[in-house]
Amino acid sequence: MVEVIGVRYRQAGHIYYFSPGKHQFSYNDYVLVESQQAKYMAKVAIANKEMSAEDLPGELQPILHAASEKEIARHEENLLAAKEAVAIGKQKIREHGLKMKLVDVEYTFDRSKMVFQFTADGRIDFRELVKDLAAIFKTRIELRQIGVRDEAKILGGIGPCGRQLCCSTFLGDFVPVSIKMAKDQGLSLNPIKISGLCGRLMCCLKYENDEYELAKKELPDYGSEVLTPDGPGKVVGLNLLSRIVKVRLYGKEVPVEYDDEEIKKVAKAGGKNVNG
Repeated sequence: MVEVIGVRYRQAGHIYYFSPGKHQFSYNDYVLVESQQAKYMAKVAIANKEMSAEDLPGELQPILHAASEKEIARHEENLLAAKEAVAIGKQKIREHGLKMKLVDVEYTFDRSKMVFQFTADGRIDFRELVKDLAAIFKTRIELRQIGVRDEAKILGGIGPCGRQLCCSTFLGDFVPVSIKMAKDQGLSLNPIKISGLCGRLMCCLKYENDEYELAKKELPDYGSEVLTPDGPGKVVGLNLLSRIVKVRLYGKEVPVEYDDEEIKKVAKAGGKNVNG
């Protein structure tokens, strides 16, 4: 087991693990770390804990030290300067006639590098733009193309549910989401209703998916014939989360609802499902 702490460089960002050394850190503490030959300000997302070495991505780098008030103030200055840099970056993009959308600008803590994050439909030749930006900001410039989901995570917004976007508030990493999840949950397949602000399938389709998959395995399928306490019938409706099965009994018009335990008990007593 290895003692680690997890840090984030931005709210709801990916969690990176570092070695705390002999120091004890608390949630939301500011710390300085070094990565890719630059210093970064980060916030503790996971306080000191032990993890198996097999679960870690690689060799741990040490935390440099807990941030001082002076260093936190400098970090705040960097954030303000980065916001001002967005306007300059957008102006230069227009001057060069590039078909790209600047989303965000980040400074490393030591200002040894600036990262300009942008979206674009294809590859962009931004070599001349980089030269212009380097001349203006007198530091190393990195242009990083990101996807529309990353853009939504950075900019934030209000989702169809009326709450702030999951990706910009607490969802550290994106998880694969498929149209099958929407089908399993009985949702409308209208793209407008199951897509987030990014235009991709909503991340929340994944949250209850495991429960739906388990329920589908345990409950009979639509159209299957089952035995109920009131006799045989055909499944015409399912409420997967509540484990309720709606059955139209043979010879009757109005469907009857049963919980899955009722149908299972009768099925066990009667043997196999009936075939009409």
